Amino acid sequence: MNYSVFLFFLSCIVLIFNYGLVTTAASNVGLNYGLLGDNLPPPSNVITLYKSIGITKVRIFDPNTEVLNALRGHRDIKVTVGVRDQDLAPLAASEDAVKAWFATNIEPYLADVNIAFITVGNEVIPGPIGPQVLPVMTSLTNLVKSRNLPISISTVVSMANLGQSYPPSAGMFTSQAREQLTPVLKFLSQTSTPILVNIYPYFPYATDPVNIHLDYAIAKNETVVVHDGPLGYSNMFDAMFDAFLWAMEKEGVKDLPMVVSETGWPSAGNGDMTTPNIAAAYNGNFMKRVYIGKGTPKRPNSGVDGFYLQRSMRTRSSRDRTELWIVQSC
Repeated sequence: MNYSVFLFFLSCIVLIFNYGLVTTAASNVGLNYGLLGDNLPPPSNVITLYKSIGITKVRIFDPNTEVLNALRGHRDIKVTVGVRDQDLAPLAASEDAVKAWFATNIEPYLADVNIAFITVGNEVIPGPIGPQVLPVMTSLTNLVKSRNLPISISTVVSMANLGQSYPPSAGMFTSQAREQLTPVLKFLSQTSTPILVNIYPYFPYATDPVNIHLDYAIAKNETVVVHDGPLGYSNMFDAMFDAFLWAMEKEGVKDLPMVVSETGWPSAGNGDMTTPNIAAAYNGNFMKRVYIGKGTPKRPNSGVDGFYLQRSMRTRSSRDRTELWIVQSC
């Protein structure tokens, strides 16, 4: 991603705001700040631009010193900082290593950066390093509690944890997810901390565009497409979100807050399925959702906050995509 593409993406956000949503929606919108690319603008310029359009939440995927320094003095912006996947093994093995990581990556910024969340790993559950997440989460939680710091500790997972998701009420985790994720969910339930989940309707749509209609995938209308007992689903995002809720409940975890840490639609890379118009429609529909505070059929009274990210305007894989981070509160 280069600077011109970055600015193009932000101009799209401003255009969406200009549809009468700027004052209310902007206060509920944050950005995933992706740093994979070349010719990127300086972090200080980026943060200034974020503030100019009312962004109050930013997520970074690792404790990048340049970005954190650029955020100094902007305590009106809530910041989520990620622990890198490659750092999990040594941190899981030693509480002293966790304390040293915190002292190096978080401590220097506590006075003038509003760090609200630390996420331990990104989509490593289920997987070979998944078991390392809970020990690190536990150590970090004990650390922030001992110092009475208002920082929440969680992790980011994907829909790959679901072995079944249709209809939503049939949602259940895979056996590996039950082994690795369920203890994490129960720990988060004890601390009343949200689980962060990445949800991309694009991927199931791209896999089966014959049986999954585009309007349903991009939340274009309000017509119920999927009937699941007393609940009706007009879009795939709601169905995927609620499937994860049902899966958690089957593991005995109820009423846990759930944050959708990434979602969105690629604007190129897969023919007619990925165009700027489709991506804009998907993101715009969710921007409207942020504005009206709409929940899902299973949690209809829960509002939605939105977080956008621009890594690339093209995609062929899950790590190279245009993303929208949606937060679903309880």
